[in-house]
Formats: sequence, C-alpha cells, structure tokens
Amino acid sequence: MAMATGGSSDLTAQGAQWLQGAKEAVMQMTKGEKKDEDESYSPFQSLQKAAVLQECRCFNDREINPRKCISILTKILWLLAQGEKLTALETTEIFFGVTKLLMHKDQQLRRLLYLVLKELKPSPEEVIIVCATLTKDMNSKVDLNRANALRVLGAIIARTDPTMLAQIERHLKQALVDKNCFVAASALVSGIHLMHVNPEVVRRWVNEVQTALASDNPSVQYHALALLHQIKRQDRLAVSKVVASLTRTPLKSPLAHCLLIRFAKAMMEDGGSERDRALFDFLEASLRHRSDMVIYEAATAICSLTSVAQRELSPSITVLQLFLCSPKPACRFSAVRTLNKIAMAHPMAVTPCNMDMEGLINDSNRSIATLAITTLLKTGSESGVERLMKQITSFMSEIADDFKIVVVDAIRAMCLKFPQKHRLLMTFLANVLREEGGFQYKKAIVDTLLSIIARVPEAKEAGLSHLCEFIEDCEFTLLSTQILYLLGVEGPSTQEPSKYIRFIYNRVVLENATVRASAVSALAKFGISIAYLRPSITVLLQRCLYDNDDEVRDRAIFFVTLLTGLDSGATLAGKSAQSLLLEPLPVPLAALEASCREYLAAPTERPLSIDDVTIDAEMLAKMQKEATSKAAAASEDAGPAADAPAPAMAAPAEEADLLSRMPEFVHVGARFTSSKRVPLSEVGTEYEVVCTKHLYASHLILAFQLNNTLEDQLLSSVTVALDLAAVPGLALETHVPCASLPFGQPGTAYACLRRLEGVPVGTIPCTLKFVVKDVDPATGPTDDEPGYEDEYQLEELEVCAADFMKRVAVLDFRAAWESVGNGCEVVETFSLSYNSIRQAMEAVIDFLGMSPCENSAAAPDDVTKLTVLLSGVFLGGMQVFAIVNLRADSNRAVGMRLTVRSSDMTVSQFVASSVA
Repeated sequence: MAMATGGSSDLTAQGAQWLQGAKEAVMQMTKGEKKDEDESYSPFQSLQKAAVLQECRCFNDREINPRKCISILTKILWLLAQGEKLTALETTEIFFGVTKLLMHKDQQLRRLLYLVLKELKPSPEEVIIVCATLTKDMNSKVDLNRANALRVLGAIIARTDPTMLAQIERHLKQALVDKNCFVAASALVSGIHLMHVNPEVVRRWVNEVQTALASDNPSVQYHALALLHQIKRQDRLAVSKVVASLTRTPLKSPLAHCLLIRFAKAMMEDGGSERDRALFDFLEASLRHRSDMVIYEAATAICSLTSVAQRELSPSITVLQLFLCSPKPACRFSAVRTLNKIAMAHPMAVTPCNMDMEGLINDSNRSIATLAITTLLKTGSESGVERLMKQITSFMSEIADDFKIVVVDAIRAMCLKFPQKHRLLMTFLANVLREEGGFQYKKAIVDTLLSIIARVPEAKEAGLSHLCEFIEDCEFTLLSTQILYLLGVEGPSTQEPSKYIRFIYNRVVLENATVRASAVSALAKFGISIAYLRPSITVLLQRCLYDNDDEVRDRAIFFVTLLTGLDSGATLAGKSAQSLLLEPLPVPLAALEASCREYLAAPTERPLSIDDVTIDAEMLAKMQKEATSKAAAASEDAGPAADAPAPAMAAPAEEADLLSRMPEFVHVGARFTSSKRVPLSEVGTEYEVVCTKHLYASHLILAFQLNNTLEDQLLSSVTVALDLAAVPGLALETHVPCASLPFGQPGTAYACLRRLEGVPVGTIPCTLKFVVKDVDPATGPTDDEPGYEDEYQLEELEVCAADFMKRVAVLDFRAAWESVGNGCEVVETFSLSYNSIRQAMEAVIDFLGMSPCENSAAAPDDVTKLTVLLSGVFLGGMQVFAIVNLRADSNRAVGMRLTVRSSDMTVSQFVASSVA
C-alpha cells in the first residue's frame, strides 16, 4: 500500500514538473509579443510545417537542449492534430531524430517523445529501430517509463506490424499483473488495441487478465473487464458466465460497474422475450449505488430495454426525477435527456416528473431548458397546452436556432397527439415564422406546418393561409417553391380556392425566375381542377408568355395550350391534362434522370418515352431504405397516441410496383398483389434473409432482403438457390444477385419464376449461395482477396393459396354475396386446434389471404361463437367471398364451417381446400 502511495506521489510530482515545463516553453515562444486582453491568441496560429521541419534539425545536435526540443515536439503534435499530412520522407526524418532523443534522460522530454511516437506512422522497417529502446524502457525501474513504453509500443505494433507482438508478449503478460497500477492499466490498454490485429496471441492472456480484474485500482479493473469481454465476446456462453459471476460480487470501480451494466443489458437484449430476471435485478440494484454515473447507467439501461413494461420503469424514473433537482448540471442534463427519450414510447411514465421539469425551463443551461420543454410537450396533457405555450413564447427569443428547431419538432408531435389544439399550435408557429431566423429554422417550421396539414384535415385551410402570408415576405427560394407546390395540390380542394390565386400570382410578379416558374405550375393546377376559374387562370398565364426567363415562358405556353384545349377534350401524347399535371410520375425522378442521360449520350431517331424508363436493383434498394427511414420518422413524430401504422411485415406497394421497371423484369407486366414478408432465417443468425412474394399475371418474383451480421466477412454475388422439384408448376426464369453485402448494410437479391400452369402451391427449399471474403474489421476489405464460394441453408419457402389472393373488402357484403349466387358454392367443415376463437380466426384469414368485411373480425377474446365475412380478388380478377362460422368445441379445439362462393367452381374448391 505504501509503495502504491509513493508511486502515486511521484507521478503527481512528475506531472506538475512537466506541466511547468510546457508553460515555460509556451511563454518562451510568445515572449516579446503583445496582445489585447480580450483577443483570443494561439502561439501556433501562423505555424508552418516547413519551418517546424527545419527546426527539427536540432535533434541531431551534439548538445541537446531539452526545453527547445520540447517546444519543437509540441509544434509537431499541434500540426498533426490539425490534420497536417507528413510525407514518408518527412516522417522518416522526424522519426530518426526522435529516436536519438530517447537517449536523453530528461523526464519531461521523454514523456513528450512517447506522444510523438504514437502519432507518427513509421514503416515496419523503421519500427525495429525504436523497438529496442522501448523494450529497454519496459524493463526500466522507473514505472512511468515502463507504462508509457508499453502503451507506445503496443500502439505502434497494432498500426504497423502485428506479427512483432510475439517478441514482446512476455513483457506484456508480466505487466498485466504488475503491482504498479499505471503499468498494469497501460498493458491492458495495449492489449485492447492489439486484440483487433492479433487476437490469437491476446486470447492467451486470459488468466493474467482475470487476475487484473481482481485489482483494487479502479482503472485497472475497468480496463481488465473491457479486455476480458473482448477476448470472450465470440463465445456467448463464456460472456454470460463472466457477467453472471460479476453481478454477484460487487465491483469497486464505478467505471467497471458501468461497463458491466452495458454487458448485462446486451445479454438481456440477445435473450429476446425470455429476459434473465437475475440480470434485471442486478440493474435495479445498481440504481442504489453510491456513484452517480453507475446510477445513471443503470437507469438508462433499464429504460432502453426492448419491450420494457411501464411498471418496470418506475424505479428508474424515480432516480432520474431526483437527478432533475441535482446541483450538478451534468446530472440534470443527463436525466432530462433520458426522460425525453422515454417520453417517446412511455409518456405516461414520465408524467410524474413534469413539475420538476417545469422548474428547469428557466435553467441557465439552455440545453437543459430546451430538453425540459420538449419533454413537457411530449408528456403534457391536453388541458395544459395553453399554459405551456405561454412559457415557450418567452423562452423562444432567448435561445439559438438549433434549440428552436428541437422545440418546433416537439410542437409537431404535440399537434399530432392533440389535433383539437391545432389552432393554438399553428398560430404559435405562424408567429415565430414571421420572426428572424436562418434557413434551417424556417424550414423546420414550414415542414411542421406541412406535416400538420397532411395529418390533421381540419387544419388544412388555416395552415394554407399561414403559409400564404409567409411567402409574401419569404427570402428563401426553396421554401417558396415548396409552399407553392402545396398550394397547387391542396388549394383547389378547399372551400374558397379563389382566395389563394392572388398570393400565387403575386409571386409571378415579384419573385425570381425559379419561384415564378413554380407559381405558373400552381396556377395551372387550379385551372385544370376548377372549371369556373379556368378563363381567369388562362388570362393570368397569358401574361407570363413574355417573361424574361425561358423556363417560365415554356411552362406558360404549355399550360395555356393545355387549358384552352381542355374543354374540347384534346389530349397530349394520348394523356389528359388531369393525368399529366395532377398525377405523380410512374417512375422515380432519379430513374428518369438516368434514362435522359443515357438517351443524350446515345440518341436515336425514336423519341424518349416514359415507358422506356427502367430502374436498377441498386436504385430500388436505396429507395426502399429511404422509405423505411421516412416511415420510422413519421411513426416517431406521431407518437404512441397516433393511429397504429400498417404492419411492418406488409410490403410497400410503391416499392413493389417499381420492380417491373427493372430491366430484368420489364416483361412481367402489372403487379397483382404482394405477400407479407416471410423470414427464412432466425434473427441474430449469421445471415438474415426475409422474402417477399410479388405476384404477376404469369410470373412470381421473389425479393430476398439480406443482412450480413458477421463483421469479419464481405459477401459478393449473393443469390438464393431454389429447388422447384416440389412445385412443378413453377420454373426459374432469371436470378438478379446482390453484388455486394458488407457487414451491417442490407442488400436485396431477386428470383423471377414463370408460372407454367394452374395455381402452383408447395414448399421450396432455399439455399443462400455467395462468395465470401475474410475482412479485417479494423482495416476493411482488400481488393487482392479472391474469396471462396460458400452456402448457407435457409428455411423452406411456402407458396400457398393466399399468395394468389388480393385482399379487397366490399362495403355491402350481403348484396355482393347474393349477386354471385350459389351455383359455384363450396361448403367445408373443419376442426381446428387453437386455444381460442380469436386465434383460429386470425389463422384462417392468413390461410385464405382475404379481407374481413363490415368489421366482422372485431371480437372479444372470450367469445364462443363468431361469424366472419371475407372477400378478395383471385388471380385473374375473379371476386371471391367466404363466410366463416366458428364455434368453441373444447378447450383446445375450434369447429369451423367454411362457405365459399365465386363465379368459378374450380376457384371455390381451391380456396376452400387451402385451409386443410
């Protein structure tokens, strides 16, 4: 104990001495220069690399001046920190000069040399020279030199030549259990870095690392736990044993305790629905730790658990509520930030903290105040909206634009949560929109108003009026064009569409060419949609025929021609004015742009047609990713009080329709329907595969969404091989492989099957085939790695009757049922093995692939009898109806009578037999 205390005092004295030397060096460089007291000055402000390299020649002097060398080394470190690049020759010159300085005994100079050696990137040949000196330092009696030599040598080996680790392995293993805490911690840190480049050697140190884990020093214990987890992270069972044993024996280091909490939380997440109760009890016990950082880490871990119940959050919420009243700004900030995140999923759980958060609105730290306000906006009740908005009004003038944007986003979520308060909230947004602010701030307000208009129908006219007032004095072209587009789309459907025409035409008179062109398009949409306004709109557009800008003139000529020929029923290229102007493009703009570029690069006599535009797999994958992120953002904005979104397993229709635009699939025609997404592998396995079936008139396209979960592998030429022997009615036509599948980046592969005859059903064995390349996570893939072929067995894919049925509900089921008649009626009875009628009903609906009508599927869990009305459209456009009568026979059986009607007996029999 005395030795440890003495070593600590020596380190303190040496550190103070080094700091004093650095101050003297800076004072020497700035000596004789005057500066204003209010002016911020840096001694390295006008530093040039060439001048510093010239000064480095003093490293070769016979008499070394430590103070001068310290000054030069400090300049080198500053240049490297600023991103200055050194050539190989410059690095070599500095490196050899620094190695000569290692012979000097000055402790301050030596510590700075260690820092420079870590930052330089010498070649492997040059490393051999310094390794001998650093190896001597590792055997030195001075603990400070030993520790620094371990860290520097470990960093150099990890960056240049990992094979040299075997030469110093003995020294590192001894240092791991050294009595001096600084030496042991340095060896552990080196081991963590070396684990990424030479894990086989580091894994042999497990006994020494476990010994270091029992140390009383907080730093040693923390780094030992981190390295032990790195060593065993590939073995989930070994990690669970380590975590389980450490949760029973309290750690003395708060940092190590925080790390253990993170490991425990990761294990609970990996366990899925079957959460380890012992680990959860450990997290709850950590809430009573004496260290604030441990308490906060435990509270954050509990609150971020997947599918955590609200009652399980109570202890964490209580702890965070106490942090809100802490005198430490860090505690207040961390608590209110965590509560802000919790409020997105569990607003009611955070409600008890509202009084404490209201007190933070006037906090001197604006970040804390902003988070408090946004949290209150998420958790506040409808009755308290007005009081809260009064507080925000005075607060908004005191904060920067970045904080204002956060508040505006929170107001958007509140308006979607309480649509009845849209007038108050939109008035507030309109007021702040007229105040001074930058583009990003104004854009956030406009986007919020657009979102409210789209989600709250009652707010449309008020929102459009506010936006019209804004564009009268808007300095941002992008926002003006965005609002004009919205006015053209939504304005004609309002009660008084004519009142918006004045605002739009003012833009034609007063704004720049880009805004004028947008205004012309918006006016034309009013003329096309509203017949009685068409003559007036035509007159206004005719005034634009002599505009100075080509784009404005061309649009005006086009729309005037379109409007004048509208009454006579004239069309342009076979399309009506409504379809040309009001309907969206059938292809993405990016695909249209790419096709135009290809056409201009190799023009032909045939004019470019929208039907010729194709979309490649890479562009489709990018669009799918963007659509997913937009859906997630919309769901987050809506909050838990909004309507539940469509199931995540449903395939987006817009993405599916774009498949026929891919060059490989242009011949398949229009899509009939798409199935739900079917997983072909378990979540968390090496390769995750999910399949979506897209049905066409005579083809079935299988879209496989792929995810590589192995960090050390790069997959290429990824395809899913299909064994169609069990489904003779299908034949493989083409494969579209995923060209590259790196770790963590989803990809998509496709298979196009041709339907030979009838309605083929059955199971298809699937195998994932690919070329795999081994990748170093630290350095990334290398081009010279050839890779090797491999495969991975997937679960079987089932093609069932539901895949050929489109879910289409009818308003009057009884009338539709009678109109079909009973000529092609099929009646079947079944006994289903389900615990409840509700489970049986959901299963039957999935089997048939039909849509419930007249809310007949809404039933309580304890119902004993139920009649479900179903309708759908079978492949080819044939309407199919079904009546499902369910009755609870016993505890584990449900009786069912299924009646199917259609205009074809074969179809009725096929649908009825799909349940068997």
